[in-house]
Amino acid sequence: MSDIIYKTFEEIELIKKSSLLVSETLAEVAKMIKPGVTTAAINEIVDTYIHDKGGYPIFKGYQVFDRQFPAAACISVNEEVVHGLPGERIIQDGDIVSVDIGVLMNEFIGDSAYTFAVGNVDAAKLQLMKVTKESLYKGIDAARLNNRIGDISFAVQNHCEKFGYGIVTELVGHGVGRELHEEPQVPNYGRRGTGKKILEGMVIAIEPMINLGKKDVTIAEDGWTYITKDGLPSVHFEHTIAIQKEGPSILSNFGIIEAEEQKNINLNTSYQK
Repeated sequence: MSDIIYKTFEEIELIKKSSLLVSETLAEVAKMIKPGVTTAAINEIVDTYIHDKGGYPIFKGYQVFDRQFPAAACISVNEEVVHGLPGERIIQDGDIVSVDIGVLMNEFIGDSAYTFAVGNVDAAKLQLMKVTKESLYKGIDAARLNNRIGDISFAVQNHCEKFGYGIVTELVGHGVGRELHEEPQVPNYGRRGTGKKILEGMVIAIEPMINLGKKDVTIAEDGWTYITKDGLPSVHFEHTIAIQKEGPSILSNFGIIEAEEQKNINLNTSYQK
């Protein structure tokens, strides 16, 4: 297992630039996502926007064993948890859609994900979105100097389990830097006071993946997409953050995404934080 790579102030600033480009790209998705749009069309917007801004969509061609992911974005709808493969699936009124993007720019990576509510989304899905987003910020608040990774994990798990939701255990957050997946792993479940000590210069992606039903997931026939075994919806939110003396610093930005949601009459934004 490789060691944690701690980042300098200058490196964190470069990661922030990449992370903000991810957020800007997700804001572009917020402008166009609506019933009738295909996941392939969303992917095309993502790919084009990142390239136009001087970045590279790091998921495209990302090597997993003997395969390469073929798209710029992971787009996961309803029961799809993460790593959804864009294609001809048409977004329907009432769907929830997770869009996960990574950007490589200036040799450093930013990684963030956001789940969108499309049209008239039912109350159960909206509540799941609200609680999952809240759990992300609770995890971030626990990411303080000399705490442990388990404190982040516990904060996410504790909040979500109060509502009876299933916490996906097969997939975790991770360190971010010159590589998309660095040490340490950041699970969404765990015990306080366990795991690696949180130190200045650590950069991590915290990403709750929370199911409305049970925690169990499986791989779809496409070989990429994780789906819930019970077919119930799942929600995914992710920020890249840096650990600094004064506290955790969020390098990505949901604010610009939420601002676009407010403008888009096709989106129900009642779940906003």
